[in-house]
Amino acid sequence: MYSVGIITASDKGSKGERVDKSGDVIREIVEASGYKVNRYVVVPDEIEVLKKELIYMSDELKLNLIVTTGGTGFSKRDVTPEATKEIIEREVPGISEAIRAYSLTITKRAMLSRGISGIRGNTLIVNLPGSPKAVRESLEYIITELEHGIKILIGEDSECAR
Repeated sequence: MYSVGIITASDKGSKGERVDKSGDVIREIVEASGYKVNRYVVVPDEIEVLKKELIYMSDELKLNLIVTTGGTGFSKRDVTPEATKEIIEREVPGISEAIRAYSLTITKRAMLSRGISGIRGNTLIVNLPGSPKAVRESLEYIITELEHGIKILIGEDSECAR
């Protein structure tokens, strides 16, 4: 069973002014896929807060997967990709490209998502959009392949990703 951290980037959510439905969707999908959620937080759209939480989940908790939701749009407060980029060691562009390619079959607005994916240590980090609908569509599309990537990352599988 692989360990998961969920981070929702939302100013309103962090103040209790909005219910975090996207984080609930992530939890539902990862748990249905056999993962265990070890940590779930809602944080403000602040780059340093996001970086600190990403580092804590990967370096201290040593989680296998961190899924973020929110903060991937065009607003000046949307800084999740920047925070992620600053703390990852290697980018995994294929995951985010696949999400956008699939999402473009549903809505042209998918081209506006700036989410990225990457690796820090033995942790895979994936940025998802903020809406519950987009989270569901994106995560359901990639979840089965994430397990193979995690296995390779942590040394359980040495097969090539192809």
